[in-house]
Amino acid sequence: MNKKLIVTVLLGVFGVAAFAVAQEKGPHDAAIKGRQAMFQTYNFNMGILGDMAKGKIDYNAEIAAQSAANLNAAASFGQAAMWPEGSDSETPGNARTRALPAIWNNFPDVAEKGNALKTASEKLAAEAGNGLDALKGAIGDVGATCKGCHDDYRAKRR
Repeated sequence: MNKKLIVTVLLGVFGVAAFAVAQEKGPHDAAIKGRQAMFQTYNFNMGILGDMAKGKIDYNAEIAAQSAANLNAAASFGQAAMWPEGSDSETPGNARTRALPAIWNNFPDVAEKGNALKTASEKLAAEAGNGLDALKGAIGDVGATCKGCHDDYRAKRR
């Protein structure tokens, strides 16, 4: 076999494989991964703050303030590119997501809930480093905003 034929066949095989992988990921894979990374940032920082508030780890004012500031920064991300219509859990070909299609049917409510998270995280960022009682007084509103959106717009784990 000559080298040109081998190279042509290999390029064709790799091209088909690359196309198959791209199709498997779905058209909104990057957006889904972006918002999941944002939610992981929320979860990581809320985990630290929640563990402090529950007494699972010692309260540390510096870490509490930093975690609350991180959470507030993530809640303030511009998210428009992370939520393209069709990037829900029921559209075939999407990366694993728990976003329900209801998000795009009621986007004004989702935006309102997002604004409530920003407001609650701003308050938490202002209070978290001021002592355990201040942290406990502000963290509940953040948790409630998260729950409010999850109850309406996130699918249960499969």
